[in-house]
Amino acid sequence: MSQRVVFFGIVATTVAASLILSGCSGKDPVLKNEYPMGEKVVLGPLTYNVIETAWRSQLGSEFKIRIPQQRFLMITISATNGGGKDVSVPLLTLENQNGDTFRELDNGDGVDGWFGFLRTISPAQTQQGRVVFDVPLSSYKLRLTDGADPAVEKYAWVNIDLHMDQDMSVEAPGAAPPIVVK
Repeated sequence: MSQRVVFFGIVATTVAASLILSGCSGKDPVLKNEYPMGEKVVLGPLTYNVIETAWRSQLGSEFKIRIPQQRFLMITISATNGGGKDVSVPLLTLENQNGDTFRELDNGDGVDGWFGFLRTISPAQTQQGRVVFDVPLSSYKLRLTDGADPAVEKYAWVNIDLHMDQDMSVEAPGAAPPIVVK
């Protein structure tokens, strides 16, 4: 019986000490890893801003039209290097609600202001452009990276809600004016 009392006393003392120590340590800063569009995302030396999105059923014009397998999602982003050395921004990734991932396309044909394939940003420089994905219509999370080596890379996600652009309506030809016979 006395061993039980000693055991419960040790457990109670350990729990009480843990609560006291955790209360005295103050609040640890919680790193936010999910952001809405338009909010600045600081990841290591890089500061990102996801500016806008646009869905397209094709890219290009006239003789150089690109047709997607699903739909093209173009995302306009800016990235600023606040560090002291060059940083490379790898191809980005979208994630859907099921955890499926979609890699950014490495071909910018037909994309005005394409962010580029090889994108190294010098210290104190900002690069802005569009990245493009071929994905089903849905909401996604854009996974951003700090540009570090893959073994120590840090990520944050920006919510990309499904927002359809209004289609330009094509007006039907008007009725011909009536012919008046006199």
